[in-house]
Amino acid sequence: MAKNTQYTEDNIRSLDWKEHIRMRPGMYIGKLGDGSSADDGVYILLKEVIDNCIDEFVMGAGKTIEIRIKDGLVKVRDYGRGIPLGKVVDVVSKMNTGGKYDSRAFKKSVGLNGVGTKAVNALSSFFEVQSARDNQIKTAEFSQGNLVSEDGPLASSQRKGTKVTFRPDETIFKKYKYRPEYVERMLKNYVYLNPGLTIDYNGTKYHSENGLKDLLEDNNNTEDFLYPVIHLKGEDIEIAITHSKTQYSEEYHSFVNGQNTTQGGTHQTAFREAIVKTVREHYGKNYDASDIRKSIISAISIKVMEPVFESQTKTKLGSTDMGGDLPTVRTYINDFVGRYLDNYLHKNTDVAEVLQRKIMQAERERKELSGIRKLAKDRAKKASLHNKKLRDCRVHLGDTKNDRSLESTLFITEGDSASGSITKSRDVNTQAVFSLRGKPLNSYGMSKKIVYENEEFNLLQAALNIEESMEDLRYNNIVIATDADVDGMHIRLLLITFFLQFFPELIKENHLYILQTPLFRVRNKKETIYCYSEEERRNAIEKLTGKPEITRFKGLGEISPDEFVHFIGQDIRLEPVMLDKAMSIEELLSFYMGKNTPDRQKFIIENLKVEIDLIEEI
Repeated sequence: MAKNTQYTEDNIRSLDWKEHIRMRPGMYIGKLGDGSSADDGVYILLKEVIDNCIDEFVMGAGKTIEIRIKDGLVKVRDYGRGIPLGKVVDVVSKMNTGGKYDSRAFKKSVGLNGVGTKAVNALSSFFEVQSARDNQIKTAEFSQGNLVSEDGPLASSQRKGTKVTFRPDETIFKKYKYRPEYVERMLKNYVYLNPGLTIDYNGTKYHSENGLKDLLEDNNNTEDFLYPVIHLKGEDIEIAITHSKTQYSEEYHSFVNGQNTTQGGTHQTAFREAIVKTVREHYGKNYDASDIRKSIISAISIKVMEPVFESQTKTKLGSTDMGGDLPTVRTYINDFVGRYLDNYLHKNTDVAEVLQRKIMQAERERKELSGIRKLAKDRAKKASLHNKKLRDCRVHLGDTKNDRSLESTLFITEGDSASGSITKSRDVNTQAVFSLRGKPLNSYGMSKKIVYENEEFNLLQAALNIEESMEDLRYNNIVIATDADVDGMHIRLLLITFFLQFFPELIKENHLYILQTPLFRVRNKKETIYCYSEEERRNAIEKLTGKPEITRFKGLGEISPDEFVHFIGQDIRLEPVMLDKAMSIEELLSFYMGKNTPDRQKFIIENLKVEIDLIEEI
């Protein structure tokens, strides 16, 4: 029988704002992470500060934002109106305080609940806000949300505006690091959505004249475009559309009030519907929706009065209304696309003809694959019932009731021992395991038909739930977990080839990672250190007294479940798979997976020398 526990007034406790944010950071910034993922908390902190600068620009105040990030310290300076000096402390330390509640000042703002900078303040070991306006300046310094000092107002000749400096708290964001690639992508999105804005990041300036058109052209190889980007703008909406010559699946970039809604929402759903409806009506043909949208590369940005997002991190729009006297989001987007896209196709008959041929080609390919797809789906269903290739988790991406869906991860492993260790060590709520049988097929140069005919690819596609649309992706992180030997590297390359060939958006949208596991275990009777490099091994040997025992892990199967839990838990190390913008996907695949060439042989010799030296030393 359970022991009786007293339940009195003493058991009831109220947390102040900073205590609550620090105790439950996920409620405010999603997941924590160490900066290896684009949606890790350190980037959300940066975004929350920049959003305020963007709101100033949108209101016509300040055309330049300066950002400096060095050694984990972040400085963001805008040249907007500056925070009213008497409220400098309040706006960063009192919940539900801010100018965005006053619709006269901020009509279509990114942040609306007065939480953003408060969360940054509470989750930073150092936080300083400085406001300059009316020839005066006011400064306040905080630590973990606690006011340390305030100075001013003092006379000043500084240009008006606000500067925020902060250092994420390393007790919360352990061993964090800002990756320039993720920061640059975020900043580029800001300038695409705000033509005329200049962002100066560590001395490099970002600027866009053509908005979403620039976004599509900068993020893709324009030679792969079937026709020039269709770029249409209205008062509260902007869209850009083209189709790929080689890509199979759909690619969408969606934004609301300048916020990148990576999980889509009502506006993205309406956009997809509107494209299908408009195309059908233009050609007078009831084309299948999948044929119309196959290979599409597109972007949409809308501005909404008081948007409702499905989480504090604002990755999915839940609003159904545009606000004010405007119609619903769905009606507004349908009307705009129906009118302006149809007009464009009437005026540009060459583009209309190319698009129609593309749709008809997709229709033929779909019909050719229909029988194979049905058999493949049946096989996938039977396989899921009769084997254990997929050990699923309980929470998935898209489970909007729980922000833990942002942490949902699928580990792709090879071999029974490795998958067994991960399966026993994983968090069953958020981590799933897919077990490969041997090396995957080299899919380079093959058609989509192979995805359905090959059992491994068919089941992997079914596990990810990405056949119809990326919107249905079940896991936020897809992690390739293979041995750090030649065979393991080859499996990684084959899997990356599969994703590049058929689902490149998974890589473009930062969903694909490589699991880093330790190469060595160095231990004595008192301490065990896991080392991920030769340098870490040498440092561990120097640190541990005596003659420590050194173990070289040759494969994931050699790591026990009790040890593996350390490597896929809070201290997990993930290396993101990123595309080199200098090469197209076709060029990339041709170089690595095509016929051997002297260029590739030279590349391998030059780039693998360090690894070969390390192996020989071991």
